[in-house]
Order: sequence, then C-alpha cells, then structure tokens
Amino acid sequence: MIEELKALGLTEGEIKVYSAILDLGIATINKIHERTGLERRTIYDVINKLIEKGLISYTTENKKKTYQCAHPNRILAEINNKERGLEELKKKIPGFITQFQAPRPKINSEVFRGSEGIKAVWEDMLNYKEIYWIGSGRYVPKKFPPWFSDWNKRRIKLKVKWYNLLRHELRKEIKAMPYEFVKFLPEEFSGNPIVIGIYGNKVVNFVFSEQFFAFVIESKEIAENYKKYHKYLWDSIR
Repeated sequence: MIEELKALGLTEGEIKVYSAILDLGIATINKIHERTGLERRTIYDVINKLIEKGLISYTTENKKKTYQCAHPNRILAEINNKERGLEELKKKIPGFITQFQAPRPKINSEVFRGSEGIKAVWEDMLNYKEIYWIGSGRYVPKKFPPWFSDWNKRRIKLKVKWYNLLRHELRKEIKAMPYEFVKFLPEEFSGNPIVIGIYGNKVVNFVFSEQFFAFVIESKEIAENYKKYHKYLWDSIR
C-alpha cells in the first residue's frame, strides 16, 4: 500500500499512520505509536494533516480521542480529482509549447544546480542529433549509473552522435559507445572537473565538484564558435 498512496502525495509518515489506523479499525494515539514507532508529537502532526485531507476522522468519549479511517471512497475521490487536474493540464500543453517556441532573445542563459539540474540538461540534449564534448571525464555515467544507462539507451535509439574529446587519463579505460567518436586531449588539459558540451545553438559548462552546476548559454554565434574550437582540437589530435 505504501508506494500506491505516495501517488496521492502522502508522506511516509502519513502513510504509516493511515495504514496503522486502517489495520486497527479504531485507534488511540498509544496504539498508533506502538504500530508505527513514530514520536507522539509527530503522530499528532500527521493526524491533523490526514484529518485536513479528509482521510481520517475522530470521536471523543470521556475526554479521550479515538481515530478511524474515512471510507476508502475518499481515496477514490482524491484519485478522480488528480485525474481531472491532469486532464486539464494536458489540455494546456499546446499553449505551453507555443510559449516555449515563441521568439526569444538572441542570447539566453540558464543555470542548473544539483543532480536533477544536471539530468535536466542531459534530457534536453536528446532533442539534438549531435553533441560535441570538450574535457569529458565520464562523470555522469560514473555518478548516476542506472540513470545514465537508461538515458544512453534512448540516445542510441535516437541515433544521437557524440564527438567526445576525453581527458587524457581515461585513455586506457574508455571504449567508444555506439554513435560515439572519441579522441583524447593532451595531458595538460586535465585539471578541474569542468566539461563543455555543445549541441544545437547551446553551449553548456558543467562543473562536477562538490556542488553540481551547469551554465547553459543559447546563442547561435557562440555555439558556432565553440564548434570551431572543438573542430580545431579534434583535427589537431592524432
């Protein structure tokens, strides 16, 4: 039940308390505490949230409260509400696309932080047929193996090509993947874990240090210049 209730936006604490009350039928704070192991203060906070959501109710007898679950149809109502909300959102997607594709300034920039930010940039890369790398160190494959494996399968299916200028120290351990062409930079290019990616009209600088960071610039002129830098390096390396 735990995973399914998460789809409604319930926290793990809310799910534990709801499940305990459902199992007990009618429950006191003591019984909920025994079943869940949660602190009493936490249980009170969670119960208030579940009451607000209409998932449980309570009665008071002899100044003592007992709690019970609302009819499961209440969960069904929540599911229906979410489905209606998603349907309404789905209808708005064409409008979002129109806004997204509207003319933009010649130079646009975005900053992405953390692992999810890095992944978001990589997802965007799949919209382009060629990606040029300078200083790649296989950081994403090493840091997010399962996620990269899925992403790379999709890249290969889409036939997105990589032209990868890898760090010198990876020369002995790297084998090219499908639709990947590799060369290795001279040793003096190795240093901080900073990687440049060029795709479409975008140039992204990745920083893979303690804090993941990506700075994306969208500019046809800048991207074309970076592609020239990449070509010069590519042609110069034997």
